[in-house]
Amino acid sequence: MSTELKSLLATFTFPLSHITLRNRIVMAPMTTWSGNDDGTVSDQELAYYSKRSKGPGMIITACAYVMPQGKAFKGQIGVHADEMIPGLKQIADTIHKGGAKAVLQIHHGGRQSPPELLPDHQPVSASNIPTVLPNAAIPRALTEAEIIETIHAFGQATRRAIAAGFDGVEIHGANTYLVQQFFSPHSNRRDDHWGGTLEKRLNFPIAVATEVINIIKEHATTPFLAGYRLSPEEMEVPGITINDTYILVDKLSALKLNYLHISTMNFWAGSLRDANDLRSPTQLIHKHLLNTMPIIGVGNIHTPSDALKITNTGIPLIALGRELLMEPNWVEKVEANKAETIETTLKLSSQHQLVIPDKMWHGLITRKDWLPVE
Repeated sequence: MSTELKSLLATFTFPLSHITLRNRIVMAPMTTWSGNDDGTVSDQELAYYSKRSKGPGMIITACAYVMPQGKAFKGQIGVHADEMIPGLKQIADTIHKGGAKAVLQIHHGGRQSPPELLPDHQPVSASNIPTVLPNAAIPRALTEAEIIETIHAFGQATRRAIAAGFDGVEIHGANTYLVQQFFSPHSNRRDDHWGGTLEKRLNFPIAVATEVINIIKEHATTPFLAGYRLSPEEMEVPGITINDTYILVDKLSALKLNYLHISTMNFWAGSLRDANDLRSPTQLIHKHLLNTMPIIGVGNIHTPSDALKITNTGIPLIALGRELLMEPNWVEKVEANKAETIETTLKLSSQHQLVIPDKMWHGLITRKDWLPVE
């Protein structure tokens, strides 16, 4: 094995928490659609994590909704009630058994939540701006009291993650879900404390992050991570710009979060807003922060060479998503100096070998634009 490849397998210690990962590879959060209807964890989901827990240094789970009004997918797991803790503990224990650190992604769908999954059959958001999806339901703007309740729900979700034995939580502030909806000038047209100016649009995501950090200080008896996933830009006008994001990440860095996870479909792709700007937004954020926060890079990373190209930019952690569906033994093959045997396509006969839940499998094989299928 080359010295460069060995660098992917080097340990990494988060500076503030002193939690150490056995290597630089992270499993990205991916929706499995495989939880039970009541938000509890299924056996298929546990088997899926078990299959992938022996290689990466850290596994970030599929997103778990923090309150019933935030459920965004059929088959999504929940962290909205204490009754969820035993099942969530099974996920954490399963991941730990393989040797990886376990991080629970906490989430509210906001206007992306389908009405048929919600208690009152209407999605909520920062304001009543519909999604860009055709025929999407028009959301109801959250009231002041509901905003405070939602912030509190993220904190209680963190408390439950601690009780379930996770090593951290990741706030889902990306992919146009509720936290991003408050930050976005496209979806947030409020004129109160929670919207209007950029400064006021920051209030909700910063309040959520602050609540999470405070709950960790109150309830965690051992080191516990607080991460934040964000989408660096929006293509809509008005929409989030990279300059907006610089201000957000400065605020998050000041809160002493443990890491940022930059959500992109292709790490090396340029701006969504300016076709002439070919710079990687993740690299721009990394350069802006001057190493004050560890960053996880993600997006269209398949081979060890792909991963090395990114770590050579100074970004310390690499998240593999789709690749770990196709190749659960990615890290083990690198360790065994068998990188040339890593699979980078999904074979239609491989579901049971790869231990992919039924509903997730159906979604994969019908989205050939998203995943290379043989």
